[in-house]
Amino acid sequence: MNVFKKDKKQISIFVTAGYPKLDSLNEQLELLESNGIDFVEVGIPFSDPLADGPTIQATSEIAINNGMNLPLLFEQLHDRKSTLTIVLMGYFNPIISFGIDNFLNECQLLGISTVILPDLSIEIYERYYQAKFESKGVFPSFLITPESSNERILKTAELCKNSFVYLVSSNATTGGQSNFSNDRLKRYAKIKEICGNTPMFIGFGIQSSEDVEKVQSVSDGAIIGSAYLKAVGKGEEIEYLNELR
Repeated sequence: MNVFKKDKKQISIFVTAGYPKLDSLNEQLELLESNGIDFVEVGIPFSDPLADGPTIQATSEIAINNGMNLPLLFEQLHDRKSTLTIVLMGYFNPIISFGIDNFLNECQLLGISTVILPDLSIEIYERYYQAKFESKGVFPSFLITPESSNERILKTAELCKNSFVYLVSSNATTGGQSNFSNDRLKRYAKIKEICGNTPMFIGFGIQSSEDVEKVQSVSDGAIIGSAYLKAVGKGEEIEYLNELR
């Protein structure tokens, strides 16, 4: 069963593990669950997050300085009370250092069925890792952009049939300005059509309830990252979540 297939439009929030404090994660998960968030992307802090803009880079640096690392993240997740669906998002180097088998075993124990690894290409995944991941019930979500070819989108949708396609709203890093023009929304809608039964979520540049409404109209849901982390940095996360209602 694909937990991302629902009969309603969804909202996901990205949080950086270990930010703003080393032990903030489980409190954040409980807050997000109580506010009706559908699933949470938990970012694994990394020193060189190529796909991330300055906000998430800054939170990663703070989290690393706080002492967050992959073993501690798993330890905290084992202690969580929240029942929210969790997606781990990170880069491949820390996972290789931790051990891919160890990583997948922990995901299986925690019931985490989906990970986002922006620097793991479809081709490398299929050639070296697919059988290993699937044997543990872990199915990556791969990123596409509005400029991806229809053939690439089809291939991605097939690989993500047990997770979801992550549509990056534009060829930019996270936290950039949104540009949800009518032409862009039409392209999103076409991509959703190509994805067929595979859920498709849109992220990058989604900041407001208006942005959420726009992307939800042409997808299965919205993923919010930098805008929420900015609110966390100001201690205004509750106010921000209220504005999304």
